[in-house]
Amino acid sequence: MSWQTYVDEHLMCDIDGSGQHLTSAAIIGHDGSVWAQSASFPQVKPDEITGIINDFNEPGSLAPTGLFLGGTKYMVIQGEAGAVIRGKKGKCGVTIKKSGQALVFGIYEEPVTPGQCNMVVERLGDYLVEQGL
Repeated sequence: MSWQTYVDEHLMCDIDGSGQHLTSAAIIGHDGSVWAQSASFPQVKPDEITGIINDFNEPGSLAPTGLFLGGTKYMVIQGEAGAVIRGKKGKCGVTIKKSGQALVFGIYEEPVTPGQCNMVVERLGDYLVEQGL
């Protein structure tokens, strides 16, 4: 299965038969290389990926400055140290799950809930971890 198929079928999928979808999603290598992304995923900057990787290695490092993704600033909210970073901005948010080689991103807008985004992103991220990826 191609990386694009993972994005299209597992991240941008219909959530629980609700007819709702994430706004955008991507799988990006720890080095910042884009493995696959949805059409509307923001253009991320190398320093944004570096900041995210640093927060996985040193949890809490993004909290004072915020999480930036494609130039958009998200307030960092509760996550899982070394495994998941979550951000919120108004009615939008982001979930990032770290696997051994990649970062799985999901961006949502209401009516999709943070919990729905977490479920979709973390399910694929957990699968990649299980596969050694």
